Amino acid sequence: MSAATISVSRAEAPLAPIVATTVLFLLFGSDWLAAPGNPLWFVFHFVWLFAVILWAALRVVHHAECLATKLGEPYGTLILTLSVITIEVMMIATLMLHGRDNPSLARDTMFAVIMIVLNGLVGLTLLVGALRYREQVYNLQGANAYLSVIIPLAVLALVLPDYTVSTSAPTLSGFQAAFLVVMCVALYGTFLAIQTVRHAGYFAAGDPGHPDNHGDHGRVIRSLPFHAAMLLAYMLPVVLLAKKIAIPIDYGIETFGLPAALGGFVVAALVLTPEAIGALEAVLEDRLQRSVNILLGSVLATIGLTVPAVLMVSLATGETVELGLQHADFALLLLTLVVSVVTFSAARTNLLQGMVHLILFVAYLMLIFAP
Repeated sequence: MSAATISVSRAEAPLAPIVATTVLFLLFGSDWLAAPGNPLWFVFHFVWLFAVILWAALRVVHHAECLATKLGEPYGTLILTLSVITIEVMMIATLMLHGRDNPSLARDTMFAVIMIVLNGLVGLTLLVGALRYREQVYNLQGANAYLSVIIPLAVLALVLPDYTVSTSAPTLSGFQAAFLVVMCVALYGTFLAIQTVRHAGYFAAGDPGHPDNHGDHGRVIRSLPFHAAMLLAYMLPVVLLAKKIAIPIDYGIETFGLPAALGGFVVAALVLTPEAIGALEAVLEDRLQRSVNILLGSVLATIGLTVPAVLMVSLATGETVELGLQHADFALLLLTLVVSVVTFSAARTNLLQGMVHLILFVAYLMLIFAP
């Protein structure tokens, strides 16, 4: 066996236990999770599934980062974002079809993504970057492009349903849902054209010598087909196990009387962990532009792609989907969007901006348990 083969085998060793777990749950998962029985049994399976899904998602990020190095920005970040969003959409759709008593799950998950990213992760990356480098720079035009699409999509998806009169609940009629699907796809498609063709320079660091624009940052880079194949190999178990982890999540919320919004937070936290690690690694290497692309790109893709996917599942299955935010969540969303515009109105970041976003994130966590 050659040295190269041994190196690849060692690097991709996690694939074996991940595939083994997937096979076990496909064969025996229905029996293991069929009857509630002992709650500790469900907790065990939840921890097992959560750990394996997270492990696989981290490997997806690794290979997406390698592809990013091969392809350059913004294509690498786009691959990472679309990979994570695929996982998120599959998990939400599965939970929607399994947990039929939680029509607000999709809304709670999308709101959780916005709060975790725009407040928690943006705040943490800005704070860590400020503590290490005092000030950091990024391409202001790229951040503004992200926000110019995030804001209208967030309002259309999470605020508008509260004010429509076609339905009595914070939902959309069939025609309104179809219209929103078209609007989300059109806006996101237009943004992708800007990001990858017409104005790709908006999403790259302006200084050619900046760490964002060169180097493999310590990774072993192989061929494009290899990393693409490995990315798909690690993503498939995540998609297949999403249906299994939906059972203990739904069971825990219903049995222990936990807040319904906690289900959305768990899903969002799980799918965002790889992006969080990628963003923090980038900011520690003084690659703030990469962090901005990852974080704002994940929010944009969540709204621009998850909303259409969820609404199409709803239209196809007849499942009710409540999108409109209520009361305190509504105010927190608007405050977050305003603060984000202020934060990304200057090309240099500092510690104060990070602290403001983190405080808003703590407020969001408080409201989950004390609405």
